[in-house]
Amino acid sequence: MIQPSDRDTAAMQMALSLAREMPNPDDIPIAALVVDQQGAVLASAVNEREATGDPTAHAEVLALRAAARARGNWRLADTTLIVTMEPCPMCAGAAQLARVSAVVFGAWNDDYGAAGSMWDVLRDGRLPVQTEVIGGVLAEECGELVREFFRRQRGAKAARGDL
Repeated sequence: MIQPSDRDTAAMQMALSLAREMPNPDDIPIAALVVDQQGAVLASAVNEREATGDPTAHAEVLALRAAARARGNWRLADTTLIVTMEPCPMCAGAAQLARVSAVVFGAWNDDYGAAGSMWDVLRDGRLPVQTEVIGGVLAEECGELVREFFRRQRGAKAARGDL
């Protein structure tokens, strides 16, 4: 696997900071950035599914949309998508279709991961574009943020008697 650059790690630290500051405590704390070749942030977003009631409001999709608006073009070649958790099939597909050059992610997603764990949408040789993937960047910190979210969710359900 390709090793992350210092720039990748710094961008992941920014994404982690965003995820820790989630405005809606009911959304899974995942954040995404789209950065250009110089490392400048074109867009950032956090999960908003619960906040908006939109099943497609994953951090990656929202960041890709915002980056396309910022660039004035849906083609995001020569950009990198940084995300605190391995993208799901929808988000990996969106990154692929947006033509991002690379996806850098933190924690592995053993349930829905589509960048190498469950599926590998981004590097599927049957597709016309393959995307560079760098996984596991600050994986422990990224994973702990999500694990803590689910511990809190289970605790709240237990307190309500919803188990």
